[in-house]
Amino acid sequence: MASARNLAKHDLPQFYLLVVLYFVQGIPVGLAFGTIPFLLKSMSKTMSFTSLGLFSMATYPYSLKILWSPIVDSCYSHRIGRRRSWIIPIQCISGIVLWVLGQAVSKGIVFPGVDASFVNNNNSSNGIVPTTENFNNEIDVFSLTILFGSLVFLCATQDIAVDGWALTILSRDSLSYASTAQTVGLNIGYFLSFTVFLAFNSADFANKYLRSQNTPTINHGLISLGGYLQFAGIIYLIVTLYVALFVTEHPGRSNYNKRVQRGGLPSTTNDLIQPQYNDEDENDKDKTKSISYIYKCFWQVLRLPAVQTLVGVHLVSKIAFQCNEAVTNLKLLEKGFRREDLAVSVLIDVPFEIIFGYYVAKWSSDSNDSNKLIKDESIEINEIQKNSQNEHLSNHGARLRDIQYKKLSTFKRFQNFLLGGNVGVLTPWLYGYLGRLIAAMLGSIIVLTFPKSGQVTKPYFLMIIIQHLLGSFMNTVQFVGISSFHTRIADPILGGTYMTLLNTVSNFGGTWPRLIVMYFVNWFTLYRCHDGTFVRGTPDQCPINDDTVLLYRDGYYMANGLCICLGIIIYIMVIRPNAQKLQRLPLSSWRCRLD
Repeated sequence: MASARNLAKHDLPQFYLLVVLYFVQGIPVGLAFGTIPFLLKSMSKTMSFTSLGLFSMATYPYSLKILWSPIVDSCYSHRIGRRRSWIIPIQCISGIVLWVLGQAVSKGIVFPGVDASFVNNNNSSNGIVPTTENFNNEIDVFSLTILFGSLVFLCATQDIAVDGWALTILSRDSLSYASTAQTVGLNIGYFLSFTVFLAFNSADFANKYLRSQNTPTINHGLISLGGYLQFAGIIYLIVTLYVALFVTEHPGRSNYNKRVQRGGLPSTTNDLIQPQYNDEDENDKDKTKSISYIYKCFWQVLRLPAVQTLVGVHLVSKIAFQCNEAVTNLKLLEKGFRREDLAVSVLIDVPFEIIFGYYVAKWSSDSNDSNKLIKDESIEINEIQKNSQNEHLSNHGARLRDIQYKKLSTFKRFQNFLLGGNVGVLTPWLYGYLGRLIAAMLGSIIVLTFPKSGQVTKPYFLMIIIQHLLGSFMNTVQFVGISSFHTRIADPILGGTYMTLLNTVSNFGGTWPRLIVMYFVNWFTLYRCHDGTFVRGTPDQCPINDDTVLLYRDGYYMANGLCICLGIIIYIMVIRPNAQKLQRLPLSSWRCRLD
C-alpha cells in the first residue's frame, strides 16, 4: 500500500480533476464575495451600506447549503452516477448563466456603467472617457443580488456533490489530499476572480505597472467585467464537457481495471497492490436513495457527542483573528496606504498559498503517523510496568514520567507544551491557529508604525508583505488541516451532507463574531470635538463637524488586543485539550447508522 506521506501516483488524475472542479467553483465565489461589492462601492460614493448589505445576501446560499445537501445526496441517477448526476447539469447551467450574464453586462442591460469605459473607448480620441457617475442611479442592486445569489446557489450545490465525490474518488491512502485539491482549486478561482481581476480591471494599476510610461493615461484597465464573465462561462462548459465524456463515477477504479486488462498489473492482486477506496454496501445504496433516511441520519449525526464537541470548537476557534482580518487593511487604507500597492501585496500571497497547499496536506498526512507513536509508547509503558510490579505505585508513576520526559528533546518538550499532548492529525491546524495569532499581533504593529509622513518605505512595505504572507499562509494551514480532518471522519454514505455540515459550521465560526468585533472597534474609538467633549464611533456626532475634530483613541488596537487575549484563553482552555481528544477518537465515534 502506498505511503500516506505522499499522494499516490494512481490518484494523480483524480486529484487534478478535483482541483479543476474546485477551481471553477471559486470563480463565481470570488465575484460574489469580493469583486461585485468592491465595484459597487467604487462606482458610487453615495452607495449606502444598506444597499451593500442587501447584496451580501447573495452569499447566503453558501451558509444555508446544509438545508438541501441531503437532497443532493439522495436523488441521483444510478446510470449516470451519484455525483455526476448533479455536477454535470449544475456546471452546465452555471456556464450558460455566466456567459449570458457577461453579454448583458457588456451591453449595459445588467450593472450599467461598470464597463462603460471599455465600451465607449472607441468614441474617445485619447482613450479618456466619461466617468461612471451618470450610471449610478441606474444600478439595480436587488437584481444583482438575485442574479449572483443564483450563481452562488449553483456553486453551493456543486460544492456538496464535489465534497461527497472526494470521499470516494481518491483511495484511502490519498484521502487527506482532498483538502489540498480544495485549497488549491478554490484559491486559484477566488483570487483570479477577485484580486487578479480587480488589479487588471483597474486603470490605475494598469497605467502604473503594466503600461509603458510613454503611453497616454487611459481610463480603463485591461479586462472588462462582461468579458471576464463570458470567459468564465466558456471555462465552465469545457470542464463540464470533459466530465460528461471522459470521467466515470469511479475513475480511480476504472483506471486501475484498465491497467490490469492491458497487462500493466498482475491479474491477481492483493491489498498490497490494489488501491483501497471508501465503498458503500448494497443496503446503504438503497437507503441513500431515500431523502427521509438522509435527513434522519443528519439529525442523528448532530446528536453524536464527538460532533457536538467539534461544533463547539469551530464556533469559538476564529474569534482571535476577526479584527485583524476585517479591519487591518481598512486601517492601512485609512492612513494613506494606496489601493494599488495593497493589491500588489495581496497578489504576492497567491503563489505561496497555491504552492504550499500541497506541503500542508503532506504535513497533515505525516501527522497521522501519531497512531504508531502512541502504539509504540503503549508497548514501552507495558514493558516498564511488567518490570516494576514490585515497586510502590507512586514511585512507579514517577519513574514512568521521568523516563518518558528524559527521552524527549527540547523541541519535543516545547512542541508538547504548545499542543497540549502528542502530535496528531490536528497538529497542523493547531500550529495554524498560533501562526494566525502572531499575524494578528503583527497587524497592530504595522498599523501603529505607519509612517507619519505618508511615504511608504521599502522596509515598511516588506513588513506588510510578511504580515500578509504569514496570515494567509497560516489560514491555508488551518483550512487544509481541518478539511483533511473532516475528510477522514466523514461517513462516505452521507458524504456530501456530512462534509457540508462540518464545513458550514467551520465557516460560521468566522462569520458570527465579525459584526460584534466591528461594533467594538466603533465603540472603543473616541473623537475629541472642538469644544473639548468626546464622542464614540464617528466624528460626525460632534456638535459641529470641522477640522478641529481629532482622533483621541483608535478602537482598532483595543479590539484587536481583546480578540488576541480571548484567543489565547480559548486556545488553552478549549481548543488545545479538545483537539487532543478528538484526534484520538475511533471512526465509530463519528458514524451513525439507522436500522
